[in-house]
Amino acid sequence: MIDNILTLLPARHAQERPDAPALAAQDERNKWYDISWRDFSHMVDTAAKALAFLGVEPGHCVATFSANRPENLVTDFACYRNRAVSVSIYATSSPEQVEYIVCDASCAILFAGNSTQYHFAREVQRRCPVLKRIVVIKPIALDPDDETSMLWSDFMKLGETAPAETADTVERRTSEAVPSDLATLVYTSGTTGEPKGAMLTHSNYDYALDAHKVRLTTLSTDDVSMAFLPLSHIFEKGFTYVCLMNGIKVAVNRDPRAIQDTIKEVRPTCMCAVPRFWEKVYTAVNEKIASMNAVSRAMVNLALKAGRKRNIEYVRRGLKPPFWLESAYSFFDRRIFAQLRAAIGIDRPNIFPTAGAPVSASIVEFFHSCGLNIMVGYGLSETTATVTCFPERDYTIGSVGTPIPYVNLKIGPDSEVLVKSPMVMTGYYNKPEATEAAFYEGGWFRTGDAGYIDSNGALFLTDRIKDLFKTSNGKYIAPQSIETRLGTDKFIEQVAVIGDSRKFVSALIVPDYEMIKKWAAENRVEYTSLTDLLADTRVNRMIESRIEALEKGLAPYEKIKRFTLLPKEFTMESGELTNTLKIKRRVISERYKDLIDKMYIS
Repeated sequence: MIDNILTLLPARHAQERPDAPALAAQDERNKWYDISWRDFSHMVDTAAKALAFLGVEPGHCVATFSANRPENLVTDFACYRNRAVSVSIYATSSPEQVEYIVCDASCAILFAGNSTQYHFAREVQRRCPVLKRIVVIKPIALDPDDETSMLWSDFMKLGETAPAETADTVERRTSEAVPSDLATLVYTSGTTGEPKGAMLTHSNYDYALDAHKVRLTTLSTDDVSMAFLPLSHIFEKGFTYVCLMNGIKVAVNRDPRAIQDTIKEVRPTCMCAVPRFWEKVYTAVNEKIASMNAVSRAMVNLALKAGRKRNIEYVRRGLKPPFWLESAYSFFDRRIFAQLRAAIGIDRPNIFPTAGAPVSASIVEFFHSCGLNIMVGYGLSETTATVTCFPERDYTIGSVGTPIPYVNLKIGPDSEVLVKSPMVMTGYYNKPEATEAAFYEGGWFRTGDAGYIDSNGALFLTDRIKDLFKTSNGKYIAPQSIETRLGTDKFIEQVAVIGDSRKFVSALIVPDYEMIKKWAAENRVEYTSLTDLLADTRVNRMIESRIEALEKGLAPYEKIKRFTLLPKEFTMESGELTNTLKIKRRVISERYKDLIDKMYIS
């Protein structure tokens, strides 16, 4: 294994494959263009010299507060060349969240993506004097009274015109880099309490990259990856690094809301996503199937049956399908599955890592039947992303896969999943007490997730330990598993299961408003406002019947007895969701207390 893989990664590829594409990006008119390894490496070298010229020293933290852009990756690798620490901040963060991270990590330089982030950073600079300079990536007009900020183009000119001794300084730092150097601070989302900066070293990344090279053997330079999730998230950052290590072109998606268009333009062969992405695709596909005539619907059902038998009963187990099944699947693949994949924007599917939240087994099975390798996995910021994922063969649907190389797992007290690995962080930045609390005796990292390991070594998650609650009747409830079931329904967009110390389980439900309106029109339900529509008895009966169908197999005490439809969705901006789209239960419980209490009035 090569030490400090990330430090010279662009330079190595530039030497071996200078004209091959490293990245794809969108210009201001949203037209895609490629960036070669030669150009990417040159940009990294130039930015590294600019950072050194501006006074960045080894061990200093440099913040990036931006939506996905190629410049985010340039700044990452420029930091590594200087033995500096890259600190990514979610583009949707509030000024208060940015201030906390900038002050905690003592970031003297911050890269802002656009004018909104620039003005947020200016607010932070007024309250946090440690922030000395803001570099704005998008060409904008800076405030007239701003004497400390600069545009990206001017920043790069500093690197281009830097004196020879600056270049010598960068080269010396690069040569002195060691595996124990801190590479990144990845701040946790903070579902409870303030965010914590997980300290990830180059050694952590070296082991993680090597482990993925062993596990993900189907990846090659023929692949194209789409960086769809925020690069500030360890899942996307880690997978993007894996792709770059393998010489795979990474298309940097700037606007996650435009993913349905960009995925059809880029047509990636691999892309990591959260389960909600696949839930939406699943709902859309099933809507399309439901609208077909009886003959077409029967044909699709036959195709799914053949796909399931071939891909799950045979290929998954490493067995050769019988001739008749292979022929049937080939026919259905050409006539049905290929069209489905093309409609999504995935013509040449390889692997599609999926993690970040529980994912329904029925959804995984559906896409595998269609020839889409949804590779379910599990990881945390503190473990440099992946802990487990589906192996190529003999994966267990319903699990989150088996441990990747270098990872040891065991189940501790309260069914907590414990991890020991050279990929586990060295601790939380500036938080010795939190660091100590994060480890169990013997150096095992406490994930905070409850689960179990089956006889084949596959990990099954049951819930976040902090999310588990007990009803007043003494019954333990795992809310995430219930929310995952309900999230597969086309009428349900978001769910928060309630019931801690209550006599039964209830739920706050954000419906898919367009689907509800469509149903109302089809069923002649008249209304004057969205609030009026969601209060309609017929709408609530319809939702109730769908919930009852989804809850089959649950114990009576786990079933939702009452629910409330909300006219406004949970958002990051309102503080109800984390930056990784997990619900903040405490915030929701406090904010909707009156509505929740009403559900428990007899």
